[in-house]
Amino acid sequence: MGISFFASRLNPRACVPTILKILMKAILALEDGSVFHGTGFGAQASASGEVCFNTSMTGYQEILTDPSYKGQIVTMTYPLIGNYGVNLQDVESWRPHASGFVIRELSPVVSNWRADSSLEKYLADNGIPGIQGIDTRALTKKLRVRGALNGFISTENISEAEAVQRAKEFVFVGVDYVKEVTHKKEFRWDANDEQSAAFDLVRGIKIADARNVRKPLPPADIPIVAFDYGMKYNILRRLRQQGFAVQVLPATATAADALKHKPAGIFLSNGPGDPAALGYIVREVKTLLDSGIPIFGICLGHQILGQAFGGKTFKLKFGHRGGNQPVKDLESGKVEITSQNHGFAVDAKSLPSDVAVHRVNLNDATVEGLRHKTKPVFCVQYHPEAAPGPHDSTPLFGEFRELVLQRG
Repeated sequence: MGISFFASRLNPRACVPTILKILMKAILALEDGSVFHGTGFGAQASASGEVCFNTSMTGYQEILTDPSYKGQIVTMTYPLIGNYGVNLQDVESWRPHASGFVIRELSPVVSNWRADSSLEKYLADNGIPGIQGIDTRALTKKLRVRGALNGFISTENISEAEAVQRAKEFVFVGVDYVKEVTHKKEFRWDANDEQSAAFDLVRGIKIADARNVRKPLPPADIPIVAFDYGMKYNILRRLRQQGFAVQVLPATATAADALKHKPAGIFLSNGPGDPAALGYIVREVKTLLDSGIPIFGICLGHQILGQAFGGKTFKLKFGHRGGNQPVKDLESGKVEITSQNHGFAVDAKSLPSDVAVHRVNLNDATVEGLRHKTKPVFCVQYHPEAAPGPHDSTPLFGEFRELVLQRG
């Protein structure tokens, strides 16, 4: 009653659809038998996935469209979500990839000059179910104590018993989700320089197309190849901002496919799922390590490099997801506050002596960065491109450019 009344005061036409959404029941069940009831929003649909939580206060649309969330039901720990809507300029992939969305409260009002639609309409248009009104603090505490749990979310008429059974049947570890999110064909990123420049917010001047005012880009004078394992678009924007001309290859591309482009550098992207299930990718990266071409990896790319070096990966208890993860640079002693999204890590003890751990997570001491001692190869477990998140780690893209120029 209170939410729909408030919405109607701000927008008389908002009252009816808000009431309709309140009447749509939803359920979230976990494999341990826990059941949460709430109000549904988004699509009238059902989905299974690994239930995880993200501690970011903003950036829900970037989180939803991050391909690394394929096969996962995302819980936001910040209590109010949806207040600034969704805009199509800030999406991080060709579609949202999260299986479901769990929040404490959906804002009944969308207020932002860049918004193209509401969050609930965006989820409905893309077939993703959401649930609000549950105790997200209790759910998050359960996941921290028990570890990540498989779950099932539904805004349809499904019993508790069936929902729990569907959660128990879901399998996440060992599944290759990369092939489901990668672009199927190679392409040149932003050949006309229309998508990569940083936004420039002009103040005090009325501009008809203010959403598209951008800062100038440097010349694209360094050709590189980027393997798309589920790459966020802001990574491509950052690479272009450093003067790279980026040829994007699908995850199934071979080392030979990459080398035919005569790249000055090679980038390995983020992506979803279990890195141990990607043996076909690790084999190709091993070949690229012998090419002498500088290589930079992020997130899943970091885990793939760890395996290509001869190391192993393992599953974290509940993962690192959010924009406030502290990472220490062991080379400089500096601490970066980073944006992260991963449920697996590289086992430091499994790495050979010619690979150095150069960054660690200050919360649990897990590996956050690797550097080869004799080859021009480095990688980080977190997301220096942010979107959303802090920008402490942006200079890593400049470091990659310097490494490429040194080898050129």
